[in-house]
Amino acid sequence: MSRVSTTGNFQSALLNLMASQQQQADAANRVSTQKNATDLTGFGRSSETLTALKAASSRVQGFIDTGEVVGARLEAQDLALNQMIDGIGGAREAIGGVLASDSAGTLMLELEGQFASVTGGLNARHQGGYLFGGANTTQQPVSVATLSDLAAAPTVAGTFNNDTIKPVSRVAENTSIETGYLASDLGSTIFQIFKDIKAYNDNPATGPLTGKPTDAQKAFLTAQLSRLDAAKTATVDTASRNGSLQKRVEQIGLSHTGQLTSLDEMVSKRTDADLAKAVTDLQLSQIAVQASAQVVSQLRDVSLLNYLR
Repeated sequence: MSRVSTTGNFQSALLNLMASQQQQADAANRVSTQKNATDLTGFGRSSETLTALKAASSRVQGFIDTGEVVGARLEAQDLALNQMIDGIGGAREAIGGVLASDSAGTLMLELEGQFASVTGGLNARHQGGYLFGGANTTQQPVSVATLSDLAAAPTVAGTFNNDTIKPVSRVAENTSIETGYLASDLGSTIFQIFKDIKAYNDNPATGPLTGKPTDAQKAFLTAQLSRLDAAKTATVDTASRNGSLQKRVEQIGLSHTGQLTSLDEMVSKRTDADLAKAVTDLQLSQIAVQASAQVVSQLRDVSLLNYLR
């Protein structure tokens, strides 16, 4: 025969009330957070899987962030390279105009402007640093500003301040790509052409390039056209490669976005609460709390001492 005591009844009723309150709190948390738990402990054996999925998501998100930064840099480089292409093309048009019109009156002035366009592209900045300076992003890659400065430099190589380290970006697992260029690589050839033209103009034996050009001057300028064509072609090729890199980085980014979405869905299946079930559980737990509280209240009036009296 089981012994029935007032203390035992109270303890049993209180335990039921506490259990119902805990169930109510758990259900309320699921409804408010829309998650099955608020920490890894609440997921039990699934916590290790969730940790691995979260780590993978963070790694993929890191690659996405890197891809966005690299994409912005490549876009800035595209603008700078096209500015250089325009400057080289403008120089060629100026020389072609001289040969067509048989007048070199404003040639050097026009070339000065096109040289400024080229140097402006080489000294382009992005996010506070110089694009084509290599690792030296705080100093202008090109140290000359005018054709006179260029002509005064002992060598073309001495007009560049960039180092030899090209930027490399890790955009995916086991995938690193060279995303930057050096001013000296981009500008040496075209600078040499500008330097030669300036030297020819300043040489009393051959210049100046003003008025009606002589046959010797025409021959010299004609030779510069082919050099400018080659320099422009090389710069266009670099811009095309830069565009290809942009496309590749964009495609890698899309792939990473798909991976991240898939990982988020896998995490969501393990962490997101069934709201319909959570609301139902909350309502049932509220009823259970009310019932347990009513039992405890009734037990205050139910005591074996009342029967002993």
